Amino acid sequence: MTYAIPAPAIPTLPIKGSELRFPVHRIYCVGRNYADHAREMGHDPTKEPPFFFQKNPDNLTTDGEFPFPPLSNDVQYEIELVVALKSGGSDIRPEDALGHVFGYAIGLDMTRRDLQGAAKKLGRPWEVGKAFEKSAPCSAIVRAEEIGHPVSGAIWLNVNGTRKQTGDLSQFIWDIPHQIAILSTLFLLAPGDLIMTGTPAGVGPVGKGDRLLGHVEGLGKLDVLVV
Repeated sequence: MTYAIPAPAIPTLPIKGSELRFPVHRIYCVGRNYADHAREMGHDPTKEPPFFFQKNPDNLTTDGEFPFPPLSNDVQYEIELVVALKSGGSDIRPEDALGHVFGYAIGLDMTRRDLQGAAKKLGRPWEVGKAFEKSAPCSAIVRAEEIGHPVSGAIWLNVNGTRKQTGDLSQFIWDIPHQIAILSTLFLLAPGDLIMTGTPAGVGPVGKGDRLLGHVEGLGKLDVLVV
C-alpha cells in the first residue's frame, strides 16, 4: 500500500522475557476507581457508576523519562495497574473477561491537573489534561500465564524516596472483570487495547528533576525521571 504521507509507527510495549513487542490499539482509563482517591477529588464513590476516558496510544513512553509538559503549573502523578488485552469484543460477560487478558504492566497516568480542572468547570473534555505527549510512562508487560490475574497486592508510588501513594488492588471499586465487561458495552474492545485501572489516594504535583518509583506486587517497579 502506498500512503500520501509517511505512515505513523505503531505504538508498542515490551514484553518481559521476550523479544516480541505488544502493539497497542487504544488506551482506556478508569476514573476514580479507588474510594479514597474519589473522596480526595471531592466525589462520593457510592453514588456514581464507573466512567472512562482515553489517552492516545502514542502517549506511551518506556524510556524512563517524563518530559514536563508546557502550559501547566500543576502536573500530577497517578500510579496504576495496566491491563493488556489479547482479544476483545462487545458485551463480554464478567465471568469471561479474564480470558481476554494478555498480561499486566505498571503505568503512570500523568495529568495536567490545572488544565483538567479548568475543562471540568467548563464542561469540556479532559484531553488537554490527560492525553498529552509522553503522559503515559509504562513498564514492560508481564504475561498473565506467568503471574495469573491479580485480585490483591500492594500498589504504591515514591517521589524522591518518599512514599506518596499506597493502596491495594483489592480496593478497586470495580474489579478487572467488571471493568472489561462494562467497557465492552460502550466500545468494541480489540486485541492491543490497554486499560489503566485507576489510582489510589495521594496524588500530587511533580517538578523537573523529581524521580518517581512505582510498584505493583508481582510486576516489579517503574522508575521514571521528570525532565
